[in-house]
Amino acid sequence: QVQLTESGGGQVQTGNSLRLSCTASGRRLENYGMAWFRQAPGKERVFVANINWNGDERTYIDAVKGRFIISRDNAENTGYLQMNSLKPEDTAVYYCAARFGQYSGSYGRTQDYAFWGRGTQVTVSS
Repeated sequence: QVQLTESGGGQVQTGNSLRLSCTASGRRLENYGMAWFRQAPGKERVFVANINWNGDERTYIDAVKGRFIISRDNAENTGYLQMNSLKPEDTAVYYCAARFGQYSGSYGRTQDYAFWGRGTQVTVSS
């Protein structure tokens, strides 16, 4: 099984940037599609963005389009979420997730992903 570890969260002011990393161990990340989800206090975990196994396909929710960039470096076994122009409503715990397979298409449900990290807190203050 692949194990995922997120890092890079923190507290920033509105308009600033953060880059989250998701480091995989146990398996080669190139065999998995990846996604980022987030969960705000008292709310459900929701899809943010995903990227297929080789980076050719990326999908974002409307709320982050033009501000967030999902990417991956299979040689480094790591995925990333570059978050720019952060807003207070981006405050949440961010989770990295992986889905086995070199597939095409977008998967945005939590049940689509079998492997999860423990999350990293992102707090954006106004």
